[in-house]
Amino acid sequence: MLVGYMRVSTSDDRQSVDLQRDALAAAGIDERHLHHDRASGSKDDRPGLKACLADLRSGDVLVVWKLDRLGRSLPNLLDIITDLKGRGVGFRSLTEHMDTTTPQGELLFSIFGALAQSPPPSTAAPARPRCAAASGWQGRPSMTR
Repeated sequence: MLVGYMRVSTSDDRQSVDLQRDALAAAGIDERHLHHDRASGSKDDRPGLKACLADLRSGDVLVVWKLDRLGRSLPNLLDIITDLKGRGVGFRSLTEHMDTTTPQGELLFSIFGALAQSPPPSTAAPARPRCAAASGWQGRPSMTR
């Protein structure tokens, strides 16, 4: 069974789940199997997501319109998808064309996992001093005589 999850960031009427609802319906998700939240993705307390995750059974597929609608960050998103995988639940993102029920989707998920575990690039030291120290380079020659 396909189960959909939608989220907008504000609790007022400035944002609507209509675009997400239309996309999920076009993907074949029954209106009865749609869950939504009106909350920032940074919040842990998302009752719609909790209900959605509780409703999923082995063999089901969780479908979202876009990856950022589900997770707060890449590590958080990977935690959710890893949990789903462990329960025998697939995952599909319509915008990014990610589907863990296919070999290509599994590969993409593995790459995301590797990226999430790699350390961020070092930005502690500016590039110019590192280059100068490595090669003796002192910058652009002066144009004055």
